[in-house]
Amino acid sequence: MPDELNRRPGVAAIAPADPALTPYDHAHRMTYLRLLDAHAEGTDWREVVRIVLSIDPDREPEQARETFDSHLARAKWMTEQGYRHLLKGAFR
Repeated sequence: MPDELNRRPGVAAIAPADPALTPYDHAHRMTYLRLLDAHAEGTDWREVVRIVLSIDPDREPEQARETFDSHLARAKWMTEQGYRHLLKGAFR
């Protein structure tokens, strides 16, 4: 993966795929929400990576798409399973 990919500081090239919440997930909750909102509105993925992830999809189209796909998949996981981990922590 190119280290030169010009993405927002702190945005990983690939989102976590762990079966539990990670510190990365906690730090990027708003990113995930923004991705889900854009996806629900049918926004073109190239516009989303430019605005939400600060990646130029024209410069590194394959890596930009991979970063987008992994983060959107993780955002969806958060709505399907990850939220349970958040709730457990809230009631301790």
